[in-house]
Amino acid sequence: MSIAALDHALAAASRGLPVLPLSRTKLPAVRSPHRARETASATPGSPAPPDEPLCQGECGLPGHGVHDATTDPDAIRALFAAAPWATGYGIACGRPALHLVGLDLDVKNGTDSLAALERLAVERGFTIPETTTVLTPSGGRHLWLRGPSDVTIPNSAGRLAPGIDIRGLGGYLVGPGSVTVRGTYRLAPGSRTRAPAAVPSRLLPLLLPPPPAPRPFPQGDGDDGRVRGGAALVHFVRGARVGQRNARLFWAACRAYETGRGSELADALVQAAVATGLPPREARATLTSASHRAARLSPRSG
Repeated sequence: MSIAALDHALAAASRGLPVLPLSRTKLPAVRSPHRARETASATPGSPAPPDEPLCQGECGLPGHGVHDATTDPDAIRALFAAAPWATGYGIACGRPALHLVGLDLDVKNGTDSLAALERLAVERGFTIPETTTVLTPSGGRHLWLRGPSDVTIPNSAGRLAPGIDIRGLGGYLVGPGSVTVRGTYRLAPGSRTRAPAAVPSRLLPLLLPPPPAPRPFPQGDGDDGRVRGGAALVHFVRGARVGQRNARLFWAACRAYETGRGSELADALVQAAVATGLPPREARATLTSASHRAARLSPRSG
């Protein structure tokens, strides 16, 4: 096995980061214990396997990708011993205690993803924090951020901006010191002693999928239907828990502005958000962002 990769993985685990061995192609290195069965089921004339839930390590054997990730030193050594061809390691995202979130800034096809992130920061009023940064062999970079403990940030590709992928729960980042077919992943200068910074509060809603829509508004004619529809948006915001408040307010405000009722409902939406504990200034800024978004998407804006 690669002693260097194991040492790097153990060092990351000592900082509370769950790790798993990776191959030179950046894929989980431990082969699936179900691989023989999967191969057999694909052979012409072989019986189809019975229906069963996808195993995520419940069988007790290694070889379940990111679900193998652990901080236990003995378990890590056993994983690398089971995959002597491993030349790197992955760091599972979204797991306690750091709830790591990765911003994968790619440079393929001439994309300047860092510039896209900087434009987004100006537009949405947040500062890109100084944080742990890993330089990739292709010239890109991974920004490590610390996510909230009560919010699940999923994986996404290109939703935040072109060339920016999000690594959240169920995903992993290639750890610094890993050797791949393209080269070695390295910590950026100054990152060795820099801990992951918290996800900026105004960036967090952009990392989340749109919240589920509230129950359909009652359909009605005239003012009665309008009043009930507005009340549903306010109620949706008022029901937000910690970690959801900004995202729910932004979603509801977008719906209000899209239907031409943003100004009419602004005060009620802000009051509902403040009642959940969101600072008034932040609530107003979120409404402003929703207003700008609605203006950009309006057919009349083009």
